[in-house]
Amino acid sequence: MKIVALDGETLNPGDLSWEEFEKLGEITVYERTPMDQILERSKDADILLTNKTPIREEVIAKFPRLRYIGVMATGYDCVDVNAASDKGIVVTNVPEYGTDSVAQMAIALLLELCHHVQLHSDAVLQGEWSRSKDFCFTLTTQIELKGKIMGIVGFGRIGKQVARIANALGMKVIVSDKIKQDIENMPELEWVEKNELLQRADVISLHCPLFPDTKEMINKESIAEMKSSAFIINTSRGALIKDTDLAEALNNGNIAGAGLDVLSVEPPIEGNPLIGAKNCIITPHIAWATKEARGRLMNKLLENLKAFINDKPQNVVS
Repeated sequence: MKIVALDGETLNPGDLSWEEFEKLGEITVYERTPMDQILERSKDADILLTNKTPIREEVIAKFPRLRYIGVMATGYDCVDVNAASDKGIVVTNVPEYGTDSVAQMAIALLLELCHHVQLHSDAVLQGEWSRSKDFCFTLTTQIELKGKIMGIVGFGRIGKQVARIANALGMKVIVSDKIKQDIENMPELEWVEKNELLQRADVISLHCPLFPDTKEMINKESIAEMKSSAFIINTSRGALIKDTDLAEALNNGNIAGAGLDVLSVEPPIEGNPLIGAKNCIITPHIAWATKEARGRLMNKLLENLKAFINDKPQNVVS
């Protein structure tokens, strides 16, 4: 059995092992695969593993031996699952692995917006504290989260974990999702419609999937409903936000700040208006990438493949 991983470096930059996969068949791991090399590298594969390398209908049609596509992530929009299903190819994903890491990053971005830790640390290293006339100095307003309202859009596993942390920080949590689910020991959690959430929340944290009805849900119109003091956090999908509208709102002071781990195009194209926008913190899609989370992802990817080989496929999305 021939296994091909098209973009293995993001999952395993060298601190994990493919050894267990080698026991299942002949495996070739590419660091990354350019679009024009997908077909050549995949044409003899029985098993394909991909993170973000796109596997589209026109490519799937040319795979004579392919039986299985394992997505090395939770999101599987990189694969044309309908085309795969039509050819009898099983597609699986890996849910759950990054819940704690992504929730942690969402809160880290929020805390950075509240305290600008790096900015103050850099200032100390540059001698500004030594030159200060007082025992302390601040470059930005410091913000306490207790009593503030955390609005969570999308209440899956990650949204729930963010709610727990926000609650521990003393924040009131309001939630908007099509499916209502409660959290044990959080009886004060409040369900609201999205418009009400936008109007009331001091922090809006996005944890919903990217669908046609959620694409660019944060835009000029929705931002107009928010408090000018509100923060937006996005660790989900970049295209949930219309870049130009958020950048304009930040630069004009219509919203106080944003913490983004994802952008609509990744890597970002030159001239993305959010890069350099006022009080906009951007990290390069790293919320999922703790070693612990990647280890869980690797293990679950292996479990998915073993289950398929044993004719008991799990986490099937096709």
